[in-house]
Amino acid sequence: MQRLLVAILAAVDAAIAAAVGLAVLLAPLTLLWTLAFGGAADWGALWPITGTLWQFGHGAPLGIDLSTDMIRAVGVAPEAAAFTLSVTPLALLVFTLLFAARSGTRAARAGAWPLGVIAGTATMLVIAVVVALTSRLDAAHTPLALAIMLPPVVYLLGAVSGAVRAVWEDGDGGLVDRVHDLVDSWGDWGPVPAAAVRGAAIAVTAVTAVGALSVALMTFTRGGEVVALFQATRVDALGATVVTLGQLAYLPTVIVWAVSWLAGPGFAVGVGTAVSPAGTQLGVVPGIPLFGLLPENTSIWMLIVVILPIGAGAFAGWVVRSRLVWEGTPLGAAPRVAIAAGIGALTAGVAAVAGVLASGSIGPGRLAETGPAPLPFALALGVEVLIGAAILLLSPRHRDELAEERTDRWRAEMAESDRVFDDRLDRPDFETSPLGSTEGFRLPRRDPADPID
Repeated sequence: MQRLLVAILAAVDAAIAAAVGLAVLLAPLTLLWTLAFGGAADWGALWPITGTLWQFGHGAPLGIDLSTDMIRAVGVAPEAAAFTLSVTPLALLVFTLLFAARSGTRAARAGAWPLGVIAGTATMLVIAVVVALTSRLDAAHTPLALAIMLPPVVYLLGAVSGAVRAVWEDGDGGLVDRVHDLVDSWGDWGPVPAAAVRGAAIAVTAVTAVGALSVALMTFTRGGEVVALFQATRVDALGATVVTLGQLAYLPTVIVWAVSWLAGPGFAVGVGTAVSPAGTQLGVVPGIPLFGLLPENTSIWMLIVVILPIGAGAFAGWVVRSRLVWEGTPLGAAPRVAIAAGIGALTAGVAAVAGVLASGSIGPGRLAETGPAPLPFALALGVEVLIGAAILLLSPRHRDELAEERTDRWRAEMAESDRVFDDRLDRPDFETSPLGSTEGFRLPRRDPADPID
């Protein structure tokens, strides 16, 4: 009964994740549809648009094919009537990933995480199939295979990550425990995998926070340009609301661009353009208000910002090293090098995936190349985080750290000595003192960390 309940709850979690994502899109679209068209609105087109945007928000590229009547109404060139949008608005994808991780963690604590992950992913797959088959549009469409597979893949990654993190610490009595025991049998190399993953998670979180802070700083300093672009679009309140909601959906994507800028490679806003600390080269960019945050020019001295990702790696290395000392597992140089390399490699892998999702096409012609180049972005960020982590993990051990290690070892030895002594007391052939007690034979021991009077 418990396993059935876990499967049902996991399926409900997946259904809620999908429903919330669809509702977040459908609710404002319904309001805008009503305000724009009133009672004469074509309500039959509302669900296909919602479903298509939901698929686009999970990474499926969106193909735009404008009809002849729309080309005449909008006034665009015929060669710009067909193009692809492939820069993913990451807000919806991040929500699904985090919600799935929460579901996977709960299934792991219930003791049936494989069943929970399978049930949740299968439910998301069924929902994705239904949405894909019922939300086809001629003017805006996604590849059917990607529209079906990407939402459950995102959910699967989140659920597995949350579940494995929970059972690695608490145990599951199954596969993960066997892997954990195997890793523990490696001796000094046993803590390396967990420490590398923990350090990479800290480094990614730190650089994301720094990227978000830089976006907030640019919004504060260049807010006037954003407002000017809003005014230049000459849209009414309804149009401004649509533009604002779209930009909010792209906020995590912009943070990825900011992290790429901080790492050094920067990003592009069209073919032949570059926005990086070493310099900014922009031609004519679209009049999207969010692009008002782009710096007009930069100096070569701005390359000093790469110290921020290095600092994020150093922070991750400090946290990992502190935890190793606290756990009483001091490692040699080689395992520490492996941990630093693992932190850098895992961070680079996350940056590569984020770079792929945050880059691509945002329009026809020269706008087919936008966002960071995934490979340079991943290499630069990985190397910088590696440098920072190595500085903290491989630096000479402080005397306070060595003293703490000696104290912990002394206390462990004394605890073991007391246990052996107590075991001897329990033996029937153990002779006590004439007073019938052995307490007088045990001298008080001084903690080496206590000051000497």
